[in-house]
Amino acid sequence: MGKFHLKIAKDGQFYFNLKADNNQVILSSEMYTTKAACLNGIESVKTNSSQDGRYDSLTAKNGKFYFTLKAANGQVIGTSEMYESEAARDNGIASVKKNGPDAGVVED
Repeated sequence: MGKFHLKIAKDGQFYFNLKADNNQVILSSEMYTTKAACLNGIESVKTNSSQDGRYDSLTAKNGKFYFTLKAANGQVIGTSEMYESEAARDNGIASVKKNGPDAGVVED
């Protein structure tokens, strides 16, 4: 099962990475000013990650593929890494769907 890794950036802000079983980062958050806000972001991923309509499949200017996960209000709550193919991006979405809803939280 995947895990949310809650971290503190050098500037004191908080963020999280959702990692799959193989320890690969499959979703990264924005920066949050408080730990409580970051934990709310994690809860939002848990709530929204199982819903197909919350994902936007995108292509970067460099031709690589990535996706974002949005909350019900349309705000982006997580962004994937860059993938070489659409199929790899789709596998990343499937991994977030699988791991996101029940992932535990660890503080790094």
